[in-house]
Amino acid sequence: MAKATEATREFRAEAKFQRTSPQKAKLVLDMIKGQRVEQAINTVHFSTKRMAPVVEKVLRSAIQNANYLSQEQGLDVDVDNLYVKTAVANEGPRLKRIRPAPMGRAFRVVKRTAHLTVQVAEKPSRVKAAAPAEGAPKRARGAKPKAKTTAAEGRARKTAAKAKA
Repeated sequence: MAKATEATREFRAEAKFQRTSPQKAKLVLDMIKGQRVEQAINTVHFSTKRMAPVVEKVLRSAIQNANYLSQEQGLDVDVDNLYVKTAVANEGPRLKRIRPAPMGRAFRVVKRTAHLTVQVAEKPSRVKAAAPAEGAPKRARGAKPKAKTTAAEGRARKTAAKAKA
């Protein structure tokens, strides 16, 4: 049984060396995972997090990449049908700085950076449900499935079948 599956194209955008910790960026990215791009832009636009404008910029860039590549390669990509497939914040290089401390000592300050990656893809079109097998009984819409038989009923059927044979 060979299925004819059409590979969905994925489009991505990255923002590297952003001055925030990956943990803080993930808070914003987790809000938009799995959402349609229009809804994701609204979510990020009205977020109060400091990384929200950066995430919005990356998301818009991924959408524009999808639009541009679909025109360049002659693909039929519906930008309104895109959704956020993955949104990841990876750790970038750490900036190590020294802060003066009392009595001639120094404390080390680690300033973290993050690499943000947003990947958008087109939602696959809904495929009609497969028809039930020929031997399977058809149920009326809204009818409850037949209850399972108990062990005692099963034994009673077997003994009745043996008695007939």
